[in-house]
Amino acid sequence: MKSVRHWINGALADGDAARAAELFNPATGEVSGSVALASAGDVDAAVAAAVAAFPAWRDASLTKRAGVLFRFRELMYAHRDELAALISAEHGKVHSDALGEVARGLEVVEFACGIPHLLKGGYSEGVSTRVDSYSIRQPLGVVAGITPFNFPAMVPMWMFPIAIACGN
Repeated sequence: MKSVRHWINGALADGDAARAAELFNPATGEVSGSVALASAGDVDAAVAAAVAAFPAWRDASLTKRAGVLFRFRELMYAHRDELAALISAEHGKVHSDALGEVARGLEVVEFACGIPHLLKGGYSEGVSTRVDSYSIRQPLGVVAGITPFNFPAMVPMWMFPIAIACGN
């Protein structure tokens, strides 16, 4: 049986929680594995790792961030059938629906790859008497999302690629 663990600070982590939940195959109802339930300490460790990584990622060039997203897009595209199979196995979607979910997520990743152009900021001279206006787009910090179970790939990909491209 498979065991789903946490991903903290670039590595698999068992976490310190004593609790786990069973995973079920939605087609058969059979137990197919378990997932470790995070403790407050596990969440704190994940947030601390993200906070520690933020300064270097924030300071990475837009080109480097976009390059990481291009590589992510290539990996997603190359493994889209495997991703769809996982969605089918874990969420009960038919394969074609799961492939559609991956495709819709890929569209957002592709949009995020072009984010450097949108992050240029701007300057407007003379918006009012002796008033100029400018905008500077800067990363905000660590972000998190709580997403619905029924779109396990698409909804997270609506949020995270954009946040990552923007330096968060």
